[in-house]
Order: sequence, then structure tokens, then C-alpha cells
Amino acid sequence: MSTDSLLQSTPRGLYCQAGDFFVDPAQPVERAVITHAHSDHARRGCRHYLAAADGEALLRSRMLPEADFQFLRYSEEIQVRGVTVSLHPAGHMLGSAQVRLEHRGRVAVVTGDYKLGRDPTCPSWEAIRCHLFVTESTFGLPVYRWESEASAMDAVNRWWRDSQDAGKCCVLYGYAIGKSQRLLAGLDDTIGPIYTHGAVEKGIEAYRESGVKLPPTKYVGSIEGKHDFRGGLVLAVPSAHGTTWLRRFGRISTAMASGWMAVRGSRRRRSVDRGFVISDHVDWPSLLEAVELCDPEMVWVTHGYAATVARYLVESGRQAAVIDSRQRVEGEEDAPADKGASQP
Repeated sequence: MSTDSLLQSTPRGLYCQAGDFFVDPAQPVERAVITHAHSDHARRGCRHYLAAADGEALLRSRMLPEADFQFLRYSEEIQVRGVTVSLHPAGHMLGSAQVRLEHRGRVAVVTGDYKLGRDPTCPSWEAIRCHLFVTESTFGLPVYRWESEASAMDAVNRWWRDSQDAGKCCVLYGYAIGKSQRLLAGLDDTIGPIYTHGAVEKGIEAYRESGVKLPPTKYVGSIEGKHDFRGGLVLAVPSAHGTTWLRRFGRISTAMASGWMAVRGSRRRRSVDRGFVISDHVDWPSLLEAVELCDPEMVWVTHGYAATVARYLVESGRQAAVIDSRQRVEGEEDAPADKGASQP
């Protein structure tokens, strides 16, 4: 069996015919292997799910109570109708996994969403040698290059201190699950109190239940009566921007944490005071590095600037093709405004 027949791109998502299961299916199926807990990858309604044990609390908090799960430790192997399946760290968020499939000596790896480098809230991405490598390309252009985790969070903490000196409350926007917890882990809580939007707090609870150590927070909804938020920082979801919910905080300074902040004009379109280039996806150099480290015979590129990445890889001497994984974006970081994607 060739690698291409081991894994197929179908209208319902990536399908392994030999094992009769889908990876991150786009609609309910009998058997699904899930790369992480974001709803554009972990959809409700499947009969059986396989996922990484690190993400159990997050997945159970987001799926139906009757969902049937099997959880694997990273690198643990199981046999599914003759296909060896294992899950490996993707570095995207807590519980995120790359799916390694092996059958008759051929290996395919589906990365899901992933990033290289350090993240204090989850294990780092691991390179897996394979014949077929399936990669996202959300930020698959040379303009997208991330600075280090430490440098990015130093900039966030400086902004918080400066806003505090000005008598303001900071409001920092990031996606509710994954991004907000990563931001929280990098905040200097000696500066002042940290408050949370309700959607963010739910994610924090799941992270803490999973054993991730995070600074103390206070859920905004639990505060009764008048409260002085000056000098504090609020972690909120992007959809809260411009709403009446912000009035309770008095004078505020707003910021967005996203890979899209690397592009001139993105901060202006978001109408925020500051933009921090912090992404949970691979940037251009990391994507190319991942391909080199995994050294596949074929690269399938999806979700984002797939045509650009595939063309570059072909011109560099690799075999590459664009596929449609039928993924629908979930979070603010998953699609730029000028690509016409829906913004939940």
C-alpha cells in the first residue's frame, strides 16, 4: 500500500481506509482521531473518539457528556485494524497531538495545528520521520516570523506596567482556549491582579485540572458591586471588544495577541491600542524547518497559504501538493480578515 492510499483527503476530512477512521473529521463519523480540543478539529457527534490524554479535561468540557473517548499517552501505540496509531506532541496547546499512522512499512503524520519552540503550558513539538507529512499553512508566507516566547511576553508585561502607571486597566484579547492560558502563564502577576472573561476562565479551569500551573485569576462575573480595576489586566476573548461589557473597567488600554499582528494594518483593523505577535501556529521558517526535520517523500499542505507553501517546496526539490482538509476556522487567529473567512 502506498502512503497516498494510507491517507486520503475526502469531503468529510482526512480518511485512513486501512483503519477505517478519520483524522479531525469535518462532520460526524463512526471513528475519529482528534488532534486537539478546538471545535474546528474536535467536532461533536462522532461515535468514537481517540485523543491525547493530556487534553482529556479540555475535550470533556467541550464535548457532549455521552461522547465515547479513548485517550492515549504521547508515543503510546495501538493497533486499529492493522494500522499502528500513535499520538505525539504538536506544541499547539494543551493536549494537541500529531497523529502518526504506520501500515505495511509506510508512515504518515498529520500535524493538525502545531508550532515549534517553547510553550510553558504544553509539551513541545516533536519531529517524526515519515513518508507523508500533512501540514497546516495558516502563516505560510515569509513575512510571518515569530520572536521568542520570552521577548514577546516581556513586551506584554511592559505594556501592562506602563498602563498601570497611567491609571488604566489593561484588556488583553486572545482565543479562549489555548492562547489565553499561554498568555496567562507568561504574565508577571506581581504587577497587579489578573481578571478573566467567562470563556477564558473555563479554559483556565481545565488547564489547572490537567496539572498546568498558572498564576491566580479572578473571574469578572464573580465580582459584585463596584470594583476598581485600575492597574489590573483582563484576559478576554476578541468578541468582547467594543461591547458594553468593557464599561465596568473604566479607562482601559486594549491589545490583541495574534500572529496577524505581524502584518501592518492588522492592529488598525482590530481597533486596539497594541498588537503583540504571539501565535500558536508555525511561522514560515518553522514550517520549513519541520519539513526538513521530518524529511518526507511527500508533503500535503492545507489550511492557509497552502498554494504558496506547496509551490515553494516543489521549487526547492520536494514533492508537495495542496489538499482541502475541510477544516472550518474557529478562533480569531485562524483566518485573516482579508481572506473572507467567518469570524465567530
